[in-house]
Amino acid sequence: MTNSPPKIWNFGAGPAVIPTSVLLRAQSEFLNYNNLGMSIMELSHRSREFEDLLNKAQRDFRSLLHIPKNYKILFMQGGGHTQFSAVVYNLLAAKKQNLGSTIKNEDFNPPLDYLITGSWSAKAAQEAKRLYSNVNIVFDVKKAKGKFGTIPPKSEWKLSGSKAAFVYYCDNETVNGVEFDHVPEVDPSVPLVCDMSSNILSRRVNVAKFGVIYAGAQKNIGPAGVTLVIVREDLLTPAKSIDTHELGLPVVPTIMDYKTMSDHNSLYNTPPMFSIYMAHLVFEHLLENGGVEAIEAVNAIKAQKLYETIDQSRIYHSPVDKRVRSRMNAPFRIDPPDLEKEFLQGAGELRMYQLKGHRSVGGIRASIYNAMPLEGVEALIEYMNEFEKKHAIDLNDIKAYRSRSRLNMLKI
Repeated sequence: MTNSPPKIWNFGAGPAVIPTSVLLRAQSEFLNYNNLGMSIMELSHRSREFEDLLNKAQRDFRSLLHIPKNYKILFMQGGGHTQFSAVVYNLLAAKKQNLGSTIKNEDFNPPLDYLITGSWSAKAAQEAKRLYSNVNIVFDVKKAKGKFGTIPPKSEWKLSGSKAAFVYYCDNETVNGVEFDHVPEVDPSVPLVCDMSSNILSRRVNVAKFGVIYAGAQKNIGPAGVTLVIVREDLLTPAKSIDTHELGLPVVPTIMDYKTMSDHNSLYNTPPMFSIYMAHLVFEHLLENGGVEAIEAVNAIKAQKLYETIDQSRIYHSPVDKRVRSRMNAPFRIDPPDLEKEFLQGAGELRMYQLKGHRSVGGIRASIYNAMPLEGVEALIEYMNEFEKKHAIDLNDIKAYRSRSRLNMLKI
């Protein structure tokens, strides 16, 4: 008999917590999937059984997000980093296809618009600049403010309008805890591209407003290995070779080509079968529990309780503007910072794991994805309150510390 695992709370930012019921089902089917006498990992990806599973996963994902019929769902590999490149390749080709003969090949140089709100959108823009010569930074919060933690008003944006091949943004910045509270308004003729890796399936979204949405699985979908891509059909362009491509356009690598993947039902090459299988189980789990609408309500309660605890505290503080605080990733700091190491150690002793902030920013970060139950957030809040009582510091000392910190920053 297998012993039950100890109760823990996993606040990891990704790979992240997966619903226990999903893990148990995967465990029960691990050696004998669908009564075939073999594991899903041993099954041919060309088999009818696996394609049935893949098609079911597509249908359930479409149902969860109410994805319109004129959008294709792709199961790709390589994570968000690969999509940084794939988006550039595919949507430049789509822009050229759309313009047709109205523009000379040598004059084709549309801008790519990037909104930079955190580490991930900054990396996406950096990759675009490596691949292409005309990248327009609509805004860069860190350059303007000295740090990430807000989204500027539309009046400060510098969009390229209808000339752009696409407009890119990251809906939820996992590292910095910044989440858009709206869908950016752009020229209707320009595809809106969104990285939803860390908040996909956490709230309702009007997919029809987007040209491309992509999301790595390892936050809200399942284990790492598969990347979900939602792409509007009119943005699919025929693959070209070095002998046939238009002057000035890079050839799209076949493995990144959206149309190739769509034409082969995501089976152009051997897909990450186990990751797709786990995603399929997570989709079924969500549908059985009320869908995205139901989990959105739970996520709102979890985030509200956690941020209320931070805002009412005398030692915890959030570095993110209230208007754009993430419901999935809540970074916070402790005054004085020397207490953060002790906080993490105490959390570990209570089996609360992976609360350390990203190495680039430090501090504490609680990732409270779909699979983190309210009970886990309440356990963290209880520990935070007890830790604050233990380290009660006179409010005047806190104010003095923050004042000294601001003065030191000014001196730098």
